[in-house]
Amino acid sequence: MHVIVDLISAVCGFLWGDLITLPLPGGGSVGLSLLVLLLIPTGIYFTFRTRFLPLRLFPEMLRVTAEKRGGNGSAISGWQALIISTATRVGMGNLIGVVAAISAGGAGAVFWMWLSALIGSSTAFIEATLAQLHKKPDPLYGGYRGGPAYYIHDYFAAKRKDPSRRSVTAVLFALSGLICWCGISQVISNSVTSAFENAFRIPPIYTTVVLVALAAVIVLRKNATVKVLDVLVPIMAGCYFLMTVVLIVKNAALLPAVFQRIFQEAFGLRQAVAGGFGAVLMNGVKRGLFSNEAGSGSAPCAAAAAEVSHPAKSGLLQAFGVFIDTIVICSCTAMIMLLTPEERVQGLGGMDLLQAAMEYHLGTFGVVFIALILWLFSFSTFIGILFYARSNVAYLFGDNWVSQTAYKILALVMLFIGGLAAYTFVWDLGDVGIGLMTIFNIAVILPMSREALDSLREYEGLRKR
Repeated sequence: MHVIVDLISAVCGFLWGDLITLPLPGGGSVGLSLLVLLLIPTGIYFTFRTRFLPLRLFPEMLRVTAEKRGGNGSAISGWQALIISTATRVGMGNLIGVVAAISAGGAGAVFWMWLSALIGSSTAFIEATLAQLHKKPDPLYGGYRGGPAYYIHDYFAAKRKDPSRRSVTAVLFALSGLICWCGISQVISNSVTSAFENAFRIPPIYTTVVLVALAAVIVLRKNATVKVLDVLVPIMAGCYFLMTVVLIVKNAALLPAVFQRIFQEAFGLRQAVAGGFGAVLMNGVKRGLFSNEAGSGSAPCAAAAAEVSHPAKSGLLQAFGVFIDTIVICSCTAMIMLLTPEERVQGLGGMDLLQAAMEYHLGTFGVVFIALILWLFSFSTFIGILFYARSNVAYLFGDNWVSQTAYKILALVMLFIGGLAAYTFVWDLGDVGIGLMTIFNIAVILPMSREALDSLREYEGLRKR
């Protein structure tokens, strides 16, 4: 067992640890991990190739989001695919992750988080459009299924002219996804039980049993997932956003100083002398990449299931999903933190720090509110990742209810175990899974991107006509 744990930690360190360290003026340095070296250049490349799509086509993203909703028959609509991907993007990373980024990198990390989201939007567009172009009918659940495993398969099948043989890279991607989502299941329940213990003094066993029972009722039913998320996600994101707006209005006089601090620290005007600019930059960039998941290949599993009138619409919706996650929800957490006097949160970290900040703003209600929001964020993430898992399980094991149900039960078991004890290597397992998914996905979307870019050009031509 120790050998496996050590191996997982070593692979996690290789993927997410500093692969290259660059010296900076003032005696500091910036460490670049393998995944940052993959995702940032890829995002910049796609931003130029799509001619700055996140800025240029933002009004079109809003228009597509507001279009008439509803898939035909058992297919889901583009809006529902956006809801599912938002459910998984908007999770603990938007709460605890942002707190960690600001704690380690200061207010300037927020700016680099925003920038990574703008870059990530273009990557999200490419992978979601490819998923839509290569989707397949789903004989079990109805509608469609797809994602990276399927477009990776098609890419290699076209090269060897044999569509029947499974692609090794597609199999490895699908396995990495299932490993990642099992790891995340444990992390989800542990965060929820810790927050409820802090807020309500409820022993973890009770919270865990209720969480697993509710999750089982939803995920073990054939098509309950989308219906539940349709209701849950707009409510939770809306409540969190509105609460933050109230706090911002309440502290409006402090806003100019907060934004001044963000931009000053973003460019190391305060940190350069102390050599801390690298921490500001990388904490913001890493948190943005972790949170919006652009390039990891998760969201395309939802994008492929959508029934839309043009593949590029699915890409635009997922690009907008990155905006919702990082520019809106992550910024909400950042504002809650930065509008709190530093002495009130001195020496605290993680959920304790966030709850202390909310207690400063809203008293005891703030602690309760954050515990409930974390529960909603985490619960919707769990339901969403099991929707993603459908296509990967089908690619690996074929179309049968046995394998689909077996994976759901495995995930529920992981959810139960995670609620009772925190295993550090499980966090690493989730990071290894998403890291490997990203590598396999990026390796294929780069050579396949012409298909998505052609689809974008066709869509823009149709809009003009």
